[in-house]
Amino acid sequence: MAKLKFALAALLAAAAVLVPVQLTAQAAPHAPAAASQAAASPNADGGSPTAAQLLAKTANCKVVSKGTYTNTQANKKVNICGATGAFFWTSGMNIDCDGQRTTQCNENTDCCYQGDTSFHLANGKPLSAAVTPYVVIPLPSSRFNYGSNGIKGGDILAVIYKNQVEYAVFGDEGPNNIIGEASYATAKALGINPDPSNGGTADPVTYIVFPGSKSGAIDDHNATVTKGRQVASTFISKN
Repeated sequence: MAKLKFALAALLAAAAVLVPVQLTAQAAPHAPAAASQAAASPNADGGSPTAAQLLAKTANCKVVSKGTYTNTQANKKVNICGATGAFFWTSGMNIDCDGQRTTQCNENTDCCYQGDTSFHLANGKPLSAAVTPYVVIPLPSSRFNYGSNGIKGGDILAVIYKNQVEYAVFGDEGPNNIIGEASYATAKALGINPDPSNGGTADPVTYIVFPGSKSGAIDDHNATVTKGRQVASTFISKN
C-alpha cells in the first residue's frame, strides 16, 4: 500500500550501500518506461461544474488540519481545508502504482510497488492503479483523521489540474505526514505523466473530497462520475 512506499524506498537506498560493486553490476536494471506511460493528452471527466467553478470555492482555506503535511513533488507544506460538505487541499501529485499487477504497475516499473491497496473491490481484490482513478489520503493522525470527519473508502474526490476535472475515489492510504498522491489512472486522465519512476507533477493539483459520497462499486467509474458531478454541484451551491 502507499503507506509502505516511503519506508521501503529508504530501506532500499540503505541496502544499496551494503551491496558489493560486483553484485550491483549484475542487478537487473529497471525496465524502461513503456510508451503508454508517457503523459497523454488529457481525457478527464470534465463537464459541469467546471474546474473554474470548483476552484473558485477553494480560493479561501479554513484550515482544519492541526499541522501541515508535506508534498514531496512540490516540496511545500500543505494544509487540509474545510468547507460545507467537503474537505480540500492543493499540492502537487505523486504517482501511486499499487494494487493489482499490470503492465504499467509492477515491480519493474515501480521500485516501491505494493500488491495491495487499503480498500478493495467487491470480490476482495485490491484496486488496479492503472485502471481505477483513485486518490491516496494520509493515515489518521493528530493532524487530521479522515474517519472522524466522515470520510470513508470509496468516497469521491474531484481532482483538478490545469482546468481539467477528474473524478476519483478514495482508494488507498499514505504516510500520515505526506499528502498529494493519486493513481496512475488519475494522472493519465489529467495529462500528467503517470510513470511511477519519473512521473507526477509539482504544479498545483487541487483535491476536493466529499464525505459520504460513495456510489456503487468502487471501480464503477461511470457511477463515480455521475455522483461526483452531483456532489460537486451541491458543494458549489452551499459554499
